Amino acid sequence: MKAVAVFPHEREIRLIDQPEPRLKGGRDVKVRILDVGVCGTDKEICAFHYGFPPEGSDHLVIGHEAIGEVVDVGSEVKGFKPGDLAVMTVRRPCPHDNCPSCKEWRQDFCYTGDFVERGIKQRHGFMTEYVLDHERYMLPVPKSLRDIAVLIEPLTIAEKALIEVWQVQQRLPWSCPSANGKNKPGHCHHAVVLGAGPIGLLGAMAFANAGFSTFVYSREDEDSEKARLVRSFGATYVSAEKTPVEQLVDRVGTIDVVYEATGASRLSFDVLKQCGPNAAFVFTGVPGLKGPASVDTDFIMRQMVLRNQVLLGTVNAGRDAFEAAIRDLGEFKQRWPDAIRKIITGRFPVESYREQLLGTAGIKNVIAFG
Repeated sequence: MKAVAVFPHEREIRLIDQPEPRLKGGRDVKVRILDVGVCGTDKEICAFHYGFPPEGSDHLVIGHEAIGEVVDVGSEVKGFKPGDLAVMTVRRPCPHDNCPSCKEWRQDFCYTGDFVERGIKQRHGFMTEYVLDHERYMLPVPKSLRDIAVLIEPLTIAEKALIEVWQVQQRLPWSCPSANGKNKPGHCHHAVVLGAGPIGLLGAMAFANAGFSTFVYSREDEDSEKARLVRSFGATYVSAEKTPVEQLVDRVGTIDVVYEATGASRLSFDVLKQCGPNAAFVFTGVPGLKGPASVDTDFIMRQMVLRNQVLLGTVNAGRDAFEAAIRDLGEFKQRWPDAIRKIITGRFPVESYREQLLGTAGIKNVIAFG
């Protein structure tokens, strides 16, 4: 079967032929891959910034944003049957008994760093025709979401951020917005999303769906296609070309939450200085190490203390975030069907893998196997 793989030592990307997997254990599930999203992580792996093959292999099959159809199940599988749609989680537990997170199957909070990730770190990914997985790491997906289900995994980034924001903001003496979108009367919570890539746009939809007054701050002009897309699901687009960071509060009002989706550290810390009392700032991007930048640490620390602010980072996602992403993607499709479909800018055959992995066009490009 076909698979897209990187060979780090040779610094090559190839379309390879590898054996089709067969069931091994009673809880194994064999999945025919339908769609695989191309993301920034894939492109960085293909630029050889990171990405680690499994032990004993000279290559890594990439791809971690996937939707597939179950074709066969082991004798002990109870949650899936052939014909079901399924999404697979990415991170798998470390082997250490002293890691409390992995022992509780919350490997997204692994303490040791010895986890593995499909398509990223020491475990082959999903950019291939068939994969085998344990049912523990899979979730069923309604067939009504087939056309957009490839967006579930990237949406989990925002869902995990929202889960953590809800938990952190329980410290406050009033109710924050809840998943049903209800706010305390007289108080409107403002969320600023940094970046209008797929992670930012999906995050903006998630925050808008959760009841926040949502603003997307990005480089594109306010008449751009992305700006129109943002406005189509009820959020406000703010162009960095027109509104400098120092004037962001004038457009937004009090900033209660920032969801960073750019990986631009300097911009992030500039925006952090604009946050309001009791605000939560969520980092999701992983910037390249470009060298030191000047940051007014005294001002930031003083403000965070005096304003009761919280700064947190979040990576990967647990099962709860995948469940929330499946639920919310269904709500997006009902509320904003045209907008959610526009996130996917093209589906391409696997033979065009090189153009998709090394190019930059589009919001979310997809390799289509099915």
